[in-house]
Amino acid sequence: MIETKTEQIIVLDLGHRPYQEVWDLQKEMQAKRINTQIEDTLILVEHEPVYTLGKNADENHLLQNRDESVDVFQIERGGDITFHGPGQLVGYPILDLSNYKKSVSWYMRTLEQVTIDVLDEIGIEAKRSEGLTGVWVGDEKIAAQGVRISRWVTMHGFALNVNTDLSFYDGIIPCGIFDHGVTSIEQLLGEKQDMETVKQVVIKKFNQNFIQGEC
Repeated sequence: MIETKTEQIIVLDLGHRPYQEVWDLQKEMQAKRINTQIEDTLILVEHEPVYTLGKNADENHLLQNRDESVDVFQIERGGDITFHGPGQLVGYPILDLSNYKKSVSWYMRTLEQVTIDVLDEIGIEAKRSEGLTGVWVGDEKIAAQGVRISRWVTMHGFALNVNTDLSFYDGIIPCGIFDHGVTSIEQLLGEKQDMETVKQVVIKKFNQNFIQGEC
């Protein structure tokens, strides 16, 4: 575990951790942030392979031919089903939006902008897709997001495919979207990426969007 501070946002780099452990940590940290016991924090982590279903997910989007060794979690974030695993950088912001802007839509669009800015610096042109959440390159999704907000304090967040094994997505209908695929930075650039370098770009762009651009 590595803890650093970027101006006001504490960055907690957990390396590789099981999903349940970090889910429990998020709930604990959200409660502490609500009670002003901790400062705003961005958790960065890679998980062991899991499928997670949001509170309104369609269980039929978890396909019968999936890898049965992959754990499945029903969780309290918004959104449908997604995959987390090695090579995917997951960010869990624990932020009090009272310090920024009390707007769920503003928060979701700002998370998307963080990822768009990260990819732009790496050399990939990414965009939003009208009516859909997350970040896209062409018709393929490269970053998913889903959040839970309680008393304006956030948990869950975004997942960026860096060196992700995309075959795991064959076991689900990602985010419940039938007619779009998924991609990764590695697939688009044709070579494995240095995760530590990507993390530093994420931290910088997160800082720029939430600290320098706060309302």
